[in-house]
Amino acid sequence: MQQEVLLKELQFKAIRSSGAGGQHVNKVSSKVELSFDLNASTGLSAKEKERLSQKLEKRLNKEHLLILQCDEARSQYRNKQLVIDRFFELLKKALHVPKKRKPTKPSRSSVEKRLKSKKAASTKKANRQRPSLD
Repeated sequence: MQQEVLLKELQFKAIRSSGAGGQHVNKVSSKVELSFDLNASTGLSAKEKERLSQKLEKRLNKEHLLILQCDEARSQYRNKQLVIDRFFELLKKALHVPKKRKPTKPSRSSVEKRLKSKKAASTKKANRQRPSLD
């Protein structure tokens, strides 16, 4: 993944933010929409594109565009920075391949220790009962 190349491939659009904000929100386009074309990207290898299309299939539209929006800050510049950070974090998480788990057996001493503690708890609870009259 080449971040500099990906940054050049991103397309931004400024939109008016929704919600409360009074007159300011009506005259300033501070919401930023980022769109990224996964298939046309040159900054990703074929394997990375395949993995991303599998991992992000719910977030991609029919044209394989990834669209992210940010309107948290009042400034368009700050929203642009936030959405770029979010984009790269999303790619990083999607491209991460977890390590394969190696199945292991518990050691003999750990098994014995577990059974010994179970037996101790069992006898402790058995001693709490009233003795039988037989």
